[in-house]
Amino acid sequence: VGKSSLLLRYIDNDFSATYISTIGVDFKVKTIMVGGLRVKLQIWDTAGQDRFRTITSTYYRGAHGIIIVYDVNDVRTFCNVERWTQEASMYTDDSIARILVGNKNDTPALKTVAARDAQRLAAKHSCLFIETSAKSDENVDQMFDMITREALRLRLQLASQQCNAMPNSITLRPVAAAPPEKRRNC
Repeated sequence: VGKSSLLLRYIDNDFSATYISTIGVDFKVKTIMVGGLRVKLQIWDTAGQDRFRTITSTYYRGAHGIIIVYDVNDVRTFCNVERWTQEASMYTDDSIARILVGNKNDTPALKTVAARDAQRLAAKHSCLFIETSAKSDENVDQMFDMITREALRLRLQLASQQCNAMPNSITLRPVAAAPPEKRRNC
């Protein structure tokens, strides 16, 4: 579906038509500026094949954002989106940013998944939505910017809620001092 190609395009501004499928997991790091904040992205690229599901499910924990990618030219990959969103929901909560990405949007004549269908599915699962092409570099930076901004927004919202849940005052109580020891002369 092009997860690795999207990552290669975003990090290295490169594309390879012969990119090899991810075995297990891989990751890349990129530091960007978002709204005046310096943000270090650690982007994990997990294998999509069923034989790696037990490995890749552990990478949901601790994630601040999830990117679910399908191929706009292959309806079978779009049908798998439901399974991936359900799996993500099993291992995460509502405070995590999610984006549904229709990749390979550079060949309109081959397109089999309508954007409106993908938008509906994204809305159903509270995901952002965008169509991209790693090959032509269409919307790749925008997609990563969208998910990063949403992850930051949700983290700030969660932090604010936690601060608001804390009481505005605290009570201090004196600690009773231990009685002084009596000195003994030898």
